[in-house]
Amino acid sequence: MDTNQVAVLLLEDGTVFQGKAIGKIGTTGGEIAFNTGMTGYQEVFTDPSYLGQILIMNTSHIGNYGVHQEEIESDSIKIAGLVTKKFSNGYSRVSASGSLQNLMEKNETVGISDIDTRALVRHIRNKGAMNAIISSEILDINTLKEKLAAIPSMEGLELSSRVSTKSAYEVQSQSANLKVALLDFGVKKNIVRCLTERNCHVKVFPMNSTISELNDFNPDGFMLSNGPGDPSSMPNSVKLVQQIINTNKPVFGICLGHQILGLSQGLTTVKMFNGHRGINHPIKNLKTGKGEITSQNHGFVISKESINNQSIVEVTHIHLNDGTIAGIEIKDKPVFSVQYHPEASAGPHDSRYLFDQFVNNMHQSKNQYK
Repeated sequence: MDTNQVAVLLLEDGTVFQGKAIGKIGTTGGEIAFNTGMTGYQEVFTDPSYLGQILIMNTSHIGNYGVHQEEIESDSIKIAGLVTKKFSNGYSRVSASGSLQNLMEKNETVGISDIDTRALVRHIRNKGAMNAIISSEILDINTLKEKLAAIPSMEGLELSSRVSTKSAYEVQSQSANLKVALLDFGVKKNIVRCLTERNCHVKVFPMNSTISELNDFNPDGFMLSNGPGDPSSMPNSVKLVQQIINTNKPVFGICLGHQILGLSQGLTTVKMFNGHRGINHPIKNLKTGKGEITSQNHGFVISKESINNQSIVEVTHIHLNDGTIAGIEIKDKPVFSVQYHPEASAGPHDSRYLFDQFVNNMHQSKNQYK
């Protein structure tokens, strides 16, 4: 592609940035967000939780180590568009399978580089989350404003149905001794991998599955996956999770799964002024008193007020930067969830113990009913 082709980024508040085109030549829109991680860009771009979002990467250079066949979290790039300071068409890694530019073209991902991402992130930090549009084919601002006005707000938007599997499939290790029914709201491959590494036979179910279909697998526990969009727009999923919890079997929820679990217990969720996205977020485990560095990607959070007005759910983890709720459990049930990503890769592994906790819960529950 022409490395000098002009591209434009227009924000909802009228702010304009001009840079160079990367990826596919075209136009794309969505909610603009930023990720503070210094590595793992391919895993980030293929995370289904980012569906519908234009992503700013805070790292100065993106694409410099190319792409790798195994460093994916889904079958394709899921971000709506990419914004970066410096973009590398070349790469320097022996094991790389190609360039990020080629992967973006293959996945029809539009992007823009050579803009002041520091100024852009500071602007969003001050103004809050908003929609944006990138174009390397339309440079007329008035035309782009019309297209931008038609992009729906992330608040109230249901997106999981666009990334959830359409049919159930199974993944297992040879020595599997536990069965996990995983409800797919936009699952990352590494969540499944973390379970199979712990001798779990995982069956991944579409988000619109029935409780009967899940129970027919006779699972020892249930996993509620991550995913994109507004959890409050998913009443059918909330009802299904209520039914799952009523089985009294162990349940583990991650990110969107955590939010839906909270909604199923009468809690509420709110949209954040700015979401948490990166691999350096500090969390405190209130049960152990220990700190964890975590990977996060979310724009919604369980409301503190709704937690304070009930006695069923207990807060187990908090975010140390802003005090938001980062983990909960249901009292007297083997049911817990976290707002962050313990399966993180690339990312910190401080929270991998949560998978061990889930496995221990399943073993205890299984022995209890022997």
